[in-house]
Amino acid sequence: MKQEKLFKLLKAAVSPYECVKASLEELTECGFTQINYDKEWKLVPGGRYVMNHHDTTLFAFTIGKNYKAADMVRLAAAHTDYPCLRIKPNPDFMTNAYAQVNVEVYGGPILNTWFDRPLGVAGRVAIKSDDPFAPRMELYRSKKPVMIVPNLAIHMNRDVNKGVEINNQIDLMPVLDSIPDEEKTTDYFVSFIAKELGVEKTDIIDFELNTFCMDEPVFVGVNDTMISSPRIDNQSSCRALLDAIENGKRDGGINMIALFDHEEIGSSSKQGAASILLHDMLRRILRGVGLSENEIDRSIYDAMLLSVDVAHALHPNKKGKMDITNQPVMGAGFCIKEACSQSYATDAEAVAILCQICDSKGIAYQRFVNRSDIRGGSTLGSIASTLLPVKTVDIGIPILAMHSACELMGERDMTALSDCVSAFFSV
Repeated sequence: MKQEKLFKLLKAAVSPYECVKASLEELTECGFTQINYDKEWKLVPGGRYVMNHHDTTLFAFTIGKNYKAADMVRLAAAHTDYPCLRIKPNPDFMTNAYAQVNVEVYGGPILNTWFDRPLGVAGRVAIKSDDPFAPRMELYRSKKPVMIVPNLAIHMNRDVNKGVEINNQIDLMPVLDSIPDEEKTTDYFVSFIAKELGVEKTDIIDFELNTFCMDEPVFVGVNDTMISSPRIDNQSSCRALLDAIENGKRDGGINMIALFDHEEIGSSSKQGAASILLHDMLRRILRGVGLSENEIDRSIYDAMLLSVDVAHALHPNKKGKMDITNQPVMGAGFCIKEACSQSYATDAEAVAILCQICDSKGIAYQRFVNRSDIRGGSTLGSIASTLLPVKTVDIGIPILAMHSACELMGERDMTALSDCVSAFFSV
């Protein structure tokens, strides 16, 4: 099937934890050796390594079998999280016969797309243990829809099609079940999670759980040219980076990918691109291959980073929202994203390098720039490059319905993006 590996990741990565788990399993099957930051590393030329950082961020790197200090370090980064509804502590409450769950908004989702969709729950749960410094951590993913956020009928909300403001604390509370009076309880959801994990509910200390849209990726269009799916932002980029680190073929040099958490809320965390870990990881790798401090400084300065995140495609019903001379469409190649504000971390030299690589390989690309009267979004590229000041280019596939519960992409663009990052890791 076309895009089988993309579909597999889109289905698996229903939380940052599940994204890292799926990526880690894939990379170890491809011969990557798992290492830990708090353990000694024994790096060798030709080695392939992967590291899990707090379960929601992942680093993987390869060392060329003929590595030399003068060889260029090439980096690519994406993010594992996506806008959604997160479940709060003490989540249970009742409204008449309805068991409900208290949630908060994570990131910037298009809220009305989360109504009337069967929702699952995924993340991790902290369970009581004998050692207070080592609680038992369990990943959890519901196998079926367990809640839904129902819309109010149009008969009671006549202006809904004119656009009605959504109150996050009132309108977004999912319904977990309809239960009879004799079964009413103040911990219905927590009891469900405990039963699912086979533990006592009193043993659950805390959790990090998010809702996820249960829709699965499907081809759309007469000729299957489009893909509709939850979490295209940013599992499409994670897929491209996994392809590239597995397939990159440099005899010399170091290739490295970082799949960061918390991009959708600003990246300022120990798992985010605003942490010092990318910088420290790279220095530790370079020390591990025998470089002196002076050689490490020179090697880092000469490195290059691809920040890989989705871009906006021209919307056929809202063409006026796009820049007047840069109008990327789905199916015509990935996008190079530029902004003079540096919300996309790009400069002419870095763009020229990437364009020459793609031109030499016949890889299709387009340009994206925001309209001058629209602020637009940002990526982890600028954040990461402030801590690791290297040449950086922001790229990604153009999509529609960005931050919707279900997004839309062009099938051919995924191939172009994977080919681009793989070429960057190979030439």
